[in-house]
Amino acid sequence: MSLPAPPPGPTLDQLATPLAWADRQGRIVGVNPAFPRWLGVGTRRLVGQPLAALELEGDALARFLEQDEREMLRLHRIALGMPGEEARYADGWVARTAEGWLLEAHPSGAFGAADPAQSLPGALQAALKGLAHELRNPLAGLKGAAQLLARRANLRPEESGERELIELIGAEIDRLSQLVEQLMSPAPQRPHAPLNIHAVLERVLRLAETEGGWAVRMQRDYDPSIPEFSGDADRLTQAVWNLVRNALQASASTIILRTRVESGLHIRDHVHARALRVEIVDDGRGVPDELAEHLFLPLVSGRAEGTGLGLALAHQVAREHRGSLTFRSRPGHTVFTLLLPQNEPEGAPSP
Repeated sequence: MSLPAPPPGPTLDQLATPLAWADRQGRIVGVNPAFPRWLGVGTRRLVGQPLAALELEGDALARFLEQDEREMLRLHRIALGMPGEEARYADGWVARTAEGWLLEAHPSGAFGAADPAQSLPGALQAALKGLAHELRNPLAGLKGAAQLLARRANLRPEESGERELIELIGAEIDRLSQLVEQLMSPAPQRPHAPLNIHAVLERVLRLAETEGGWAVRMQRDYDPSIPEFSGDADRLTQAVWNLVRNALQASASTIILRTRVESGLHIRDHVHARALRVEIVDDGRGVPDELAEHLFLPLVSGRAEGTGLGLALAHQVAREHRGSLTFRSRPGHTVFTLLLPQNEPEGAPSP
């Protein structure tokens, strides 16, 4: 059943909750005073704008307005704002009305002005450096043991599968060692180089097979026509692996890795002609409602033994690539979506 369109009036003017309503074509026809005040823009700039154009990271809102037949969509940490200006983060709802659409935003953090996933308190930085220091010696011992196993495996040519696993262990130890060094002495972001996203995903699949065994079914849904693009293969491996491990820990029985290329997507504050969409789909327990708003914050975890750093790191890697990481979830169906531009717009800001 459609909801009635909210008529402008004293009641809405007095509401502190930002509201915007659009016609059936998705163009904004009205806002209450709290909405432009929250975004830091004038009402005249908002009226007439496509509602979907306010979404600066991802396209969950656009997809709902264009394709979804549901009456209402819950929004988790959606980034809203005028293109080219600072994003404001909020939870909320968008609902179908008799006249069009209604958007209700509940700002995150202080006035919703900053991305909370980017805040890493000094105490946490110190704790991570301490952890990195403690990890150095065990990693050195593991690397030595892996090298010894590799030398022994080379004496048995028939054990090719064993050698492959040993090489994987060695490569992962090297990658973890690099992460430890970055925590100990943060260095400037490495220059990006051409990479094949499917090579990254295949590496993640191999890691998932060694950790999940046969209890989890891993499925590929790749677009083989996707060309190479510029990025950091190790960082993207870490990000996707964190998302897959999150699915494993949510008791998923099936995990799908999907790749597509799409055109004209809003990512952060730019429209990109072409962007890569990587989706990690699982049938696990889903994201608890009480964690949804803060899911990408460090130290937020739904497990007692969890560190709460995996998703925060994945979100940071997305931003390093001028991309975004979003999710939608219900029990039995969770999708994390990583959007990565395949071309850089002129004058694009640094992350």
